[in-house]
Amino acid sequence: MDWKTLLLLLLYYNAQATGSHRWSRAKLFPAAHRPKRSPSMPLNPVLQTSLEEVELLYQFLLAELEISPDLEISIKDEELASWRKALNFHTICNDVIPKRIPDIRRLSASLSSYPGILKKEDFERTVLTLAYAAYRTALSQGYQKDIWAQSLISLFQALRHDLMRSSSPVSPS
Repeated sequence: MDWKTLLLLLLYYNAQATGSHRWSRAKLFPAAHRPKRSPSMPLNPVLQTSLEEVELLYQFLLAELEISPDLEISIKDEELASWRKALNFHTICNDVIPKRIPDIRRLSASLSSYPGILKKEDFERTVLTLAYAAYRTALSQGYQKDIWAQSLISLFQALRHDLMRSSSPVSPS
């Protein structure tokens, strides 16, 4: 199965399965809750609020992404990049998700001890971090490739664990 298809299925499943949470937890992506310098940048941006937006995210990923030497992620397709939701995608990819190994390891550690099911936006950001780690793994060589691959595996295991929890029947209290 193609990794992009798997990514779409994960996003779609989570969009359908995630419920609301009644208690406050530590934020996995603190950058999403910090006020931005530009008023055009949304606070706590989210991409997938409907099935159509999940499909749009898939289109963004299929359109090919470009990662500059300073780790700035952009959509190569100019038409897609001009869409309003592309601004949220750009903000999440460049200002919210971790892109350095220590930050990704910190996220993986937080995810492994996270109580309950991830919020929709945290799941979405973790999947985008996973896609970024997959990209960096593919570009790396030698020892760096092993480090990125381990980060990729840790994120995948955290997402799989979350999906298993969200699909198990809720026990009556």
